[in-house]
This record gives sequence, C-alpha cells and structure tokens, in this order.
Amino acid sequence: MIFKRFAAVSAAFITLAQAAQAQTTALNSGDTAWVLAATCLVIMMTVPGLALFYGGLVRKKNVLSTLMQSFAACCLVSILWIIVGYSFSFSGQGAFLGDANQIFLRALTKDSLTGTIPESLFMVFQMSFAIITPAVICGAFADRMKFSSLLWFFTGWLMLVYVPVAHWVWGGGFLAKMGFLDFAGGTVVEINSGVAGLVAAIMLGKRRGFPQEAMVPHNLILSVTGAGLLWVGWLGFNGGSALAANATAAFALANTQIAGAAAALVWMGLEWYLHQRPSVLGIISGAVAGLVAITPACAYVSPMGAMVIGAAAGGICLYFATSVKRRFGYDDSLDVFGVHGIGGIVGVLGIGVLGAQSWGGTSGLIEGNAHQLLVQFEGVIVVALWCGVWTFAILKVIDMTIGLRVTRDIEVEGLDLNLHGEVVP
Repeated sequence: MIFKRFAAVSAAFITLAQAAQAQTTALNSGDTAWVLAATCLVIMMTVPGLALFYGGLVRKKNVLSTLMQSFAACCLVSILWIIVGYSFSFSGQGAFLGDANQIFLRALTKDSLTGTIPESLFMVFQMSFAIITPAVICGAFADRMKFSSLLWFFTGWLMLVYVPVAHWVWGGGFLAKMGFLDFAGGTVVEINSGVAGLVAAIMLGKRRGFPQEAMVPHNLILSVTGAGLLWVGWLGFNGGSALAANATAAFALANTQIAGAAAALVWMGLEWYLHQRPSVLGIISGAVAGLVAITPACAYVSPMGAMVIGAAAGGICLYFATSVKRRFGYDDSLDVFGVHGIGGIVGVLGIGVLGAQSWGGTSGLIEGNAHQLLVQFEGVIVVALWCGVWTFAILKVIDMTIGLRVTRDIEVEGLDLNLHGEVVP
C-alpha cells in the first residue's frame, strides 16, 4: 500500500514537471507580439533610419548612392541570411561555427519554437541585426566605393566576419562558453562594423580634397530624422533582445533611453565648451554614441551604470571622432570607427566594470569581480583582430580583381549620376 501511494505521488510529480516543462516551451503570444514589433523596429533602423542619417551627412551629389547602399544591404543580406547565414550562426553548438542543418531553412517549420517565440520570428529578428551591421560600415568610405565592389564586400564580409562572430557570442560558440557577455550587439554589430570601417577607410584612401576642402553635411534635416528613427528603433534593438515581453526587456529599454540621452548631452556640452556653440550634428552624434555603448550592457548594469556608460561614450567618442582622426589622418567619412567601434568597446568593457548582479547581470569590477573585465577585454581583442584581418583580406581580393574605388572623374562629379544615373533635384 505504501509503495502504491509512493508510486502515485511520484507519477503526479512527474506529470506536473512535464506540464511545467511543456508550459515553458509553449508559444507565448505576448512574447511573440513584442518580438514581432521589435523586429520591425530594427529593420526600420536600416531603412529608412540609417539611410536618412547617412544620406543627410554626405554631399548632395552622393546622397542617392548612400541611400542605395542601406537599401541594398537590406535586400542582399536578407537572402544570404536565409540561404546560409542563419544556419552557420545559430544551428549547432560548435566552438567556432554552427552547422549546415538550417541551410535554406530546410529544418524550419511553421511550428518550430525558439524559447517561447516562433523560430521563424527569431530568424528574422537576427536577420535584422545582420542587415544593419554591414550597412553601418558604409559610412566609413562614403563618396568613393564602387557599387559592384560594395555588393561583393557585403557578401564576403557577412559570411567570413559577421556569421562567425555572431556564433561565438550568441550561438553557443567559444566566447559565450568562456562567460563573455554581449546582450544586444556591442561586439557582433558595433565593434565589428567599427573596425571594418576603419580598415576600409584606410585601404580606400581619403576622399578627393580631404581635409583641405570642407565636406559639410548637405541636409541635416534628413540626418536628424534618421537619428530619431534610429533612437526609436534602438529600443526594439535592445529591448527585443530579451526575446520576451518581460522585466528584462523593459529594463534594457529603460537603460537604452538613459544612455542615449546622457551621451547626447555630454557630446553637446563638450562641443559647446570647446567651440562656443552646440551643433545639431553634435547632439545627434552623441545620441548615437550612447545608444551604441549601452547596446551590449543594457541588461547587465543599473540605470546609474547606464548613465555612466552613456556619458563616457559621449566624451570618448567625440575625442576619437575629432582629435584622434585628425592626428592620424585617416578619412573615416562619417566616423564609423569613432562612434560605433569605440562606443562598442566602451559598452563591452563597461559590463566588466559596472556589471550589477543585483540588477540581473554578472558582477563587474566595482562589485569585486575583476575576472569579468578580463573576459570582456579578451572578447574585444579577439573580435577586433578577426574582423580587421578578414576585412583587409576581403577588400584586398576585391581590389585586385574588379577594383574598390571609383575613378577620379566619377568621384568629382558624384556617385549618384555616374553609378545610378539619377540626381537629387
């Protein structure tokens, strides 16, 4: 009798456990709705957000070519992602690369789940990150790359740089296994794009007339509009990375807003102090720098930590985008390395310093965990080296075959007319 009762109780516990497990793996409509919205917001960041932001910063003769680059990135990367990118990023648990199980999405079904959301939604959400990363790089070599070369660059760079790093950090690769933290893309998106932009800017060389000729933004109204769309989209970029409508998503969203605002005010204030007037370009550049910096850390630091990271990014990115660039003489046209690369580094290392266990993160240096800072530093070095070497190799092969840069006459007359046969009236 005792044995039968014990067996009955055991069976009941097993049934409850199975029911609980089934409940945690069932589709959640609230989580799905939030990630659906976040995915749309992140795609909006590239087209039209980044397109308008960059389009307003270049000269009028190149605005359409700049918009075209962002739009082309959205289209080309979407197809590459479903063919092979998603599979090697998120299928399998290899240390360095995923497997071929999801090539052409062949193992994806309508009812496949990732956590509590459809796997198809997770795939597109991650696609939106893959889209914006190469598009960001374009700002570094604005006004001077062939469009055909750009498409080949997007293809090679996505497969050889973005996909492996995404797997290392988010797909169960070796960086994730060693405890490296990057909630929403400080390394995968920001450091990757910043380092690639620096390498590309150096390899293509300076724009004709730089720095003697003033190359001022042709339409800051477009850039402010683009920056606003980027800011709103970033709330989905970071908040959506929780992959659920929960407290982590809300917390990440709050920290994103705080850091963006702090960095914008610091950049504006320093510029006001140094040049006796605050500029529109300065405040929107500062906002982007803060949004970049908080991206990896938004779920791991306190609100005050987010404000510190944002403020630090505002000052440090301003320094790199002005003083450092002038000192070394490279022509990073729209400050991709100074804002995205350096901002990403600030945020990734900020986790190691300001990580707060009490806010759901891992303790950082301030809470007595120096090891986390070391892990974060190692991750930065590994990603920067991998990205730098492969970006150089890809660009070198393209240059040796079809060439990277437009001719002098095309550059002087403008890319819009010569590459696309269209001009802004």
